[in-house]
Amino acid sequence: MTYRLPMHQRLANALSYGEFRVNFQPIVRLSDGEIIGVEALCRWPQRDETFSPPETFIAQAETSGFIVQLGEWVLRTAAEQTRRWQQRFNLPLRLAVNLSSRQFLHSNLLKSIQDVLHDTGLRGDHLEFEITESIAMHNPEDSIGIMRQLKLLGISLSLDDFGTGYSSLSYLKRLPIDTLKIDKSFVRDIPEDANDLAIVSAITVMAHALDLAVLAEGVETAPQAEFLRECGCEFAQGFLFGRALPPDEFEDLLLAQRSRIP
Repeated sequence: MTYRLPMHQRLANALSYGEFRVNFQPIVRLSDGEIIGVEALCRWPQRDETFSPPETFIAQAETSGFIVQLGEWVLRTAAEQTRRWQQRFNLPLRLAVNLSSRQFLHSNLLKSIQDVLHDTGLRGDHLEFEITESIAMHNPEDSIGIMRQLKLLGISLSLDDFGTGYSSLSYLKRLPIDTLKIDKSFVRDIPEDANDLAIVSAITVMAHALDLAVLAEGVETAPQAEFLRECGCEFAQGFLFGRALPPDEFEDLLLAQRSRIP
């Protein structure tokens, strides 16, 4: 009989043995197509050269509580790499990192973030945390308090997967956020689907009325990008601009961009 370690132990071992990787997906400014930021995404390579699905191992890490340790490692690793790129390319590159519910509510959250910023040299105003609607709305009053503490560090906040949760507009206007991220499910069928066109346009208008920026996820085609640009969406990410890449491949994108700039 083969003994198989529990998932939480496998995850802990994977971190100890350096198995996890951080990949980076470009975030572009739609007005000119320039890379202005990166989203850090955790990947777990397996022995057969495949990758464990992030939605599977991240969910397991969240359930077991290991996500706090893993999330801090991702933040530190991504911050170190982003700071190196800032220095090499002389760019104010922004780093976006997902914040899980357990991380968000952890008592050591602020201290761990301050330590990472201090140790890596990354400025708070070059860091953005992505928080889902479900996290923000689970206990809105407590969430607003935590978010305000993060803002005091100069950190930007974005509401991820907007439109798929249950945001109350009365609370949305109170959340100290900077950006709404339009979920890829609304982007996938534009510009063909009239309903999605209307939804994306309405979200953009509402966000701007609240003085928020808009970032569209899952942009895969030039017509999608053109529509988003025309309706006022400022930022985008998706396969049209680049997949989540290992650091050396992402660096190639930055080199190519620098070569295009006079």
